[in-house]
Amino acid sequence: MKIIRTVQTMMKEMELLKDKKVGFVPTMGYLHEGHLSLVETAKKENDIVIMSIFVNPLQFGPNEDFDQYPRDEQKDAEVAKQAGVSILFIPTVNEMYPDEMSINMTIGKGSNVLCGKSRPGHFDGVITVLTKLFHMTQPTNAYFGLKDAQQFAMVNSLISELNFPIQLIGLPTVRESDGLAKSSRNVYLSSMERTDATALYSALKLGQKLIVDGIKNPVTIIKEVENFIRTSTKGSIDYVELLSFPNLENVVIINEQIILAVAVKFKKARLIDNIILNPDGSQLDRIN
Repeated sequence: MKIIRTVQTMMKEMELLKDKKVGFVPTMGYLHEGHLSLVETAKKENDIVIMSIFVNPLQFGPNEDFDQYPRDEQKDAEVAKQAGVSILFIPTVNEMYPDEMSINMTIGKGSNVLCGKSRPGHFDGVITVLTKLFHMTQPTNAYFGLKDAQQFAMVNSLISELNFPIQLIGLPTVRESDGLAKSSRNVYLSSMERTDATALYSALKLGQKLIVDGIKNPVTIIKEVENFIRTSTKGSIDYVELLSFPNLENVVIINEQIILAVAVKFKKARLIDNIILNPDGSQLDRIN
């Protein structure tokens, strides 16, 4: 596995690999099984796999956890190597943003719901860094976990509207044995909060069961999911939303593909989770 730290070296490397089928897995590091599942699929579908590790300051708000975000570059490098990553791209902030950006990228549709409602500017930072990373790595396929389905939807808009020659692939959320979605931020949970956090996925499965049982009114489903979370955890609900997917628009009746998503705040962590469903309640595990 090659470790590359500069933009210039990364782009020179891609010149040598321009005839190869490239799978790209962008991450912010502190790798876990969710990231590795993306690598596993990318290895099967491409000639080489590039992973980036970059904690992007543009997508953190002024009161968010950029400085405290968990980092372990040495361990990440070993995990990536064992997983079969071909190239690990680890640029610094100064390498990615040597000067103040004179171009401001913003995204509108779908960015002011779910996490975007409480994190203004977050997805502007996401599409900015991904635009740069896509140019640097020139992938054939880009792999994202559907745990952050809103991010997937924003990246889908970025790729389609700016005509990137990239196939976007969304893969299922990887979970602990008790259903909790794998996340780098799970390390912030106390033991009691860790137990409570399993309620997020249980609440989503309750919502799915209601749809399978024929309930088509989003308001009814949202109320049931909210009640379950409130009675099962001491966490504070940030949101419970049911929207069309990937357009992320309100629906009056469930007759199209939808996302049921939740965000719950604990003392030191804000956890998100979701499921993407067909109108009959069956779950989508891959989108491309």
